[in-house]
Amino acid sequence: MKTVLLTASALIAFAANSLLCRMALGQGLIDAATFTTLRVSSGALALCALVTLRGGSWPSRPRVSMVIGLFAYMAGFSFAYLSLDTGTGALILFGVVQLSMFVVALRSGETFSRRAWLGFGMAVIGLLWQVSPGVSAPDPRGAVLMTVAGIGWAAYTLLGRGSRQPLTTTATNFVAVVPLVLLISFAMRDDMQLSAAGVGLAMVSGAVTSGVGYAIWYAVLPALRATHAATAQLAVPALAAAGGVLVLHEPISLRLVGASVLTLGGIAVVVLDRS
Repeated sequence: MKTVLLTASALIAFAANSLLCRMALGQGLIDAATFTTLRVSSGALALCALVTLRGGSWPSRPRVSMVIGLFAYMAGFSFAYLSLDTGTGALILFGVVQLSMFVVALRSGETFSRRAWLGFGMAVIGLLWQVSPGVSAPDPRGAVLMTVAGIGWAAYTLLGRGSRQPLTTTATNFVAVVPLVLLISFAMRDDMQLSAAGVGLAMVSGAVTSGVGYAIWYAVLPALRATHAATAQLAVPALAAAGGVLVLHEPISLRLVGASVLTLGGIAVVVLDRS
């Protein structure tokens, strides 16, 4: 029961990141660059505090490739939510992350069965349907930025999967990303837009749903099989979409429902087949 509750808490935190970002940016409470800077900075402080409390040792220096991947995720995520609905953004992000990992697995020599290839094809079709032109199509720029964010997070995850201290590694990389997001804020200082609510949402997203959320996830991962961890994450886009509907009153389109069924169902088929 403890494992189930911790897993559910982590998944809710991941979904809440999408909801908090869309709440802040969709209502013009803060600009995307400042939101990113506050999220990364508060997340770095929270993660450093957690590592210190646990008595963990610090790596000598961050890996440049992981820092670039984390930066691409953080920046792409925020700027994409200037125009994407909560559920749409989460679906594109999650789908791209999982599909990127599958492509890397293929390139590394892993073989897929016919059933896995069918699931992979379903997921690709679902994502293409979601971003294809039409009346209810998402903003192309937002879709591209979220795709960049998904590739960045997939790269960050793959590069760090061999880490013996994932929480410490993540804290170190968060600290290293702070100067990069500060540069974006400085470059876009003329577009700065602040409010107490926007600042609060950004800091909660960084310190709580990112920092504490990642800490919970890394704590519970040893108790989960890889298949269970991967399939559990299928709930994140659905939770994000539900939050968007309940909190922000965003509409549910047939395109989003159909694309979600194809994308998440296809990913589930691949994950379960590979197990």
